[in-house]
Amino acid sequence: MKWTDTQDIAIELYEKYPDVDPQYVNFPDMHKWILALEDFDDSPHQSGEKILEAIQMAWIDEAG
Repeated sequence: MKWTDTQDIAIELYEKYPDVDPQYVNFPDMHKWILALEDFDDSPHQSGEKILEAIQMAWIDEAG
C-alpha cells in the first residue's frame, strides 16, 4: 500500500485496532501505526496532514 491508498489503509487500521476510536487518534501516532502495517510500503516522508486527515476520515467511516 502507498499513502494514496487511503481506504485500504483505513480498513487495515480498523482491523488492527478495532477498539480504538479513530477520531481521537493523533496524527503522529497514526503515522507510526500506518508505517507498521505489514502491507504498507511507501516512504515515511511522503505523507502530510491532508493525507493523514483523509485516512482518518475513511477510518471513521469504516468504524461507523
